[in-house]
Amino acid sequence: MTVPPTAGLVPVTVDIVALTVLNGELNVLLVRRLLEPFAGDLALPGGFVLPNETLPAAALRELDEETGIVPPGHLEQLRTYGPLDRDPRGPILSVAHLLLAPADRIPQAGGDATEAGWHPVSTLGALAFDHATILNDAIERARNKIEYSPLAATMCPAEFTIAELRAVYEAVWGQNVDPRNFHRKITGTPGFVTSTGKRGGGGTGRPAELFRVADGISPHDAVLYPPLLRRSM
Repeated sequence: MTVPPTAGLVPVTVDIVALTVLNGELNVLLVRRLLEPFAGDLALPGGFVLPNETLPAAALRELDEETGIVPPGHLEQLRTYGPLDRDPRGPILSVAHLLLAPADRIPQAGGDATEAGWHPVSTLGALAFDHATILNDAIERARNKIEYSPLAATMCPAEFTIAELRAVYEAVWGQNVDPRNFHRKITGTPGFVTSTGKRGGGGTGRPAELFRVADGISPHDAVLYPPLLRRSM
């Protein structure tokens, strides 16, 4: 096959949708851009992939440079966007990534970002480029995957109560979850969580039992079968 002369001339970027739960709300990590285009606007962290750099390495580097966040958490590729009609500078292909992480890191702006911080998804205005579309796709991916996988636990501390885990589901889904049924489903599902034998957590009364993700479990594993389904919205 003849390779066209334009092959390889389209720049590639990475954009990272980092989601966490703060104060019972789903939050996304955003930066305020220093440079044009969209200088002064909020945007997802991201930037151009360097020569001989893998996509995951580029995503982690840009996240570190612009926000100071070095995950724990779960990072996965979301999808590609473009290259046409998404950047006023010309055709640019973006490979977006989704990160679900606990809210235990304080963002620090760097690189070409003047600010970095967590923002409640429910109060967001316009974002630079096509980042609102990327964010919506990432949230829908997260909502779907926590129905059957242990991915929600990556947004909790290493040891968590069932109530803390339920709060993640409620924030990501944007709806209340019945506490009793949720506790029964999570603790009754083999291979999802295991008790630490300790108690902790906030609130009044007797401290709640602490759990952790079971050994050998991948965030992609379909451990919840039948899945824990959200209500139709």
